[in-house]
Amino acid sequence: MKKIVSFVLTTAAVTLSVPAAAQFAKPEDAVKYRKSAMFLMQQNFGRVGAMASGKVPFDAKIAAESAAVAEFMSKLPWPAYIAGTDKGDTRAKPEIWKEPAKFKDYADKMQAEMSKLAAAAKAGNLDAIKTAVTATGGACQNCHDDFRKD
Repeated sequence: MKKIVSFVLTTAAVTLSVPAAAQFAKPEDAVKYRKSAMFLMQQNFGRVGAMASGKVPFDAKIAAESAAVAEFMSKLPWPAYIAGTDKGDTRAKPEIWKEPAKFKDYADKMQAEMSKLAAAAKAGNLDAIKTAVTATGGACQNCHDDFRKD
């Protein structure tokens, strides 16, 4: 049974990565793409996080805009984790390709939390934003702990 599940997951990963691989001329392009998406997501998330922690004054409009950008960016990097992008200028651990189901689960959880953050920021409720920042940050950290080199 375990072999069948492994085969199905591997087949699905290969099938889903073919269209993604086609959009990058070289593996380095995929790495640059995903790093850029992660950077922009982090910058916008960080802006909301700074407001939630009181490091900068709360501005509901900027929080909502930044959270919306972070939510959008949270959907972009995943197709760029293709074969051959585990080398070079990357902090991606090989476990990403050894445990694709777990990696996808973490990505899905982070995106779900990012959506909750965007909704809280759109509503302008600072207490809800604080809760959502904590949950989103935790989802990000879980993935970084297991799948990112320091």
